[in-house]
Amino acid sequence: MATNSVVVTIEKPNNLSFPEVNGSDSLLLPDKQKAASPKQFTWVLLLKAHRVLTSLSWVAMTFKSMFLSIKKRIALSDVSEEEPKSRGRLYRFIKVFLFISILALVLEVIAHFKKWNLQMLHPWEVQGLVQWSYMAWLSFRVDYIAPFVIFLSKSCTVLFLIQSLDRLVLCIGCFWIKYKKLKPTIEGEAYDIEDCSSFPMVLVQIPMCNEREVFAQSIAAACQLDWPRERVLIQVLDDSDDGNLQLLIKDEVSSWREKGVNIVYRHRLIRTGYKAGNLKSAMGCDYVKDYEFVAILDADFQPNPDFLKLTVPHFKGNPELGLVQARWSFVNKDENLLTRLQNINLCFHFEVEQQVNGVFLNFFGFNGTAGVWRIKALEESGGWLERTTVEDMDIAVRAHLNGWKFIFLNDVKVLCELPESYETYKKQQHRWHSGPMQLFRLCLPAIITSKITIWKKANLILLFFLLRKLILPFYSFTLFCIILPLTMFIPEAELPLWVICYVPIFMSFLNILPSPKQFPFLVPYLLFENTMSVTKFNAMVSGLFQLGSAYEWVVTKKTGRSSESDLLAFAERESKSLSEEKISRRHSESGLELLSKLTAEDVPSVKKKNKLYRKELALALLLLTASARSLLSAHGVHFYFLLFQGLSFLVVGLDLIGEQMS
Repeated sequence: MATNSVVVTIEKPNNLSFPEVNGSDSLLLPDKQKAASPKQFTWVLLLKAHRVLTSLSWVAMTFKSMFLSIKKRIALSDVSEEEPKSRGRLYRFIKVFLFISILALVLEVIAHFKKWNLQMLHPWEVQGLVQWSYMAWLSFRVDYIAPFVIFLSKSCTVLFLIQSLDRLVLCIGCFWIKYKKLKPTIEGEAYDIEDCSSFPMVLVQIPMCNEREVFAQSIAAACQLDWPRERVLIQVLDDSDDGNLQLLIKDEVSSWREKGVNIVYRHRLIRTGYKAGNLKSAMGCDYVKDYEFVAILDADFQPNPDFLKLTVPHFKGNPELGLVQARWSFVNKDENLLTRLQNINLCFHFEVEQQVNGVFLNFFGFNGTAGVWRIKALEESGGWLERTTVEDMDIAVRAHLNGWKFIFLNDVKVLCELPESYETYKKQQHRWHSGPMQLFRLCLPAIITSKITIWKKANLILLFFLLRKLILPFYSFTLFCIILPLTMFIPEAELPLWVICYVPIFMSFLNILPSPKQFPFLVPYLLFENTMSVTKFNAMVSGLFQLGSAYEWVVTKKTGRSSESDLLAFAERESKSLSEEKISRRHSESGLELLSKLTAEDVPSVKKKNKLYRKELALALLLLTASARSLLSAHGVHFYFLLFQGLSFLVVGLDLIGEQMS
């Protein structure tokens, strides 16, 4: 008989007894008989303790290095030039909010560890001033603060959903355009290449102001446009206040004129009105009446030689067409994290917003450059006005009210560059978001009394201005930077997960679709957009109420990165033209030689430093305080969102995003 036997007994069909195992257990379950020795147990404890100490030391070193980096950045950074403004109402409000949040957090921490419960305490059972303060805070919060915060959060949530629906409709429109392959077509026959007189007269304007790094490339690109030379005139509209730079630009214009290019240099003695004043002055020249169209190219824009042949023919046989807008393409979109995030935003703007509005409404905001206007449309709409910092949007709205139609060409791209430093980007965004509110105040009566249809009026007022220019920055800042941290201390008004997580991620996913290579930056994009909301909100308020900062115009700093490859190609073409045309050395100065001249020019060096942005730093502390309160309540997703959003504000406030100055 075997040493081990298994006996199974069944009393009833539906009553199965457990197996009985007889014999040595050591053969079936050998591990059961093995007991860990004290020595092995000690080694296990030591190993676990070593892992814990290693993790703690790593965390400590990480925090130490982070603290030292922050300390070094603060020591070496300049306070933001916006410091006097940051001490305005918004900054004071954030500081007061932060101070109250810290006090509330201290009370909540004490209450958490002492396990105070308001419902189990009677007034006569209160012991000490701290406990009384906590009870008073809870009563005041429930009776007075919670109802207002609940109303505000629900209102912002409704605005958030409306804006998300608008963006979803735009995306559906873009998908429909892709599916149906809708695109503007050229009506009528093309221009006769052999008959130059069949080409319309085109004026090309290059407005610039102290654009030392990029003026040569923009002039060179304009001079190489494929259009009959006698049918095009290039105006270099220089508003620079640097005498040496003016001489260099004049020299560049002269060298191209001597090569047969029809180009003129203009410099205003009285430089008022910024870019609008510059363009208005240029359009006042007597010879402009001989031209039918005007192409506007900013100093860092480099159109392909076929730019005019791809845009101007759309006007043929379409007398109601006032503007043809091309798309921007960015040479430095992968330069750093800041340029990548800007590229996501602008790709969505052109691919979705501009294209959908152009196809279905024949109206969109002029982007200020890389576009061709019918001069008649400009004149009938009142020309360039200096009343706002968004002269491009101003002329577009007035032309739309006069019945002119616009076309957006998504497949015609003009090379340019993005701001690489946060300081430059912040100033650009302030101008872009304060100007529309100035314009809305000025244009509202004209929109109401205009002869366009009710639908077009509603689109201009409700969608173009209110929803996309006012409501978007308002709810972004209020909901995610004020109400969300506030709800951590007021649990009665807690926001649901779909508001702070699911819907924002889905909308960010839609935003990133036009630039699919940037999908790894989905979460940083979401956090950065919320971080920028403080700048956009501040700009929107200053423009709406006509505060002093709304009228600031700061020229966006250029690095000239887009000129490097083009200058090499340009030098190669010039070396060929040297042997073929046998022009003198003075007349054949290449782009590279000009670049070396610029480098050798005596330019006063200014020591640049990264800056500190106090509003962003105050909001970082506020969000991190709210995340600590969320951790006490074990909110989960709320905690992680507040933590990472606070860290993103900290990174931006310390100017650790974008170009870093050594």
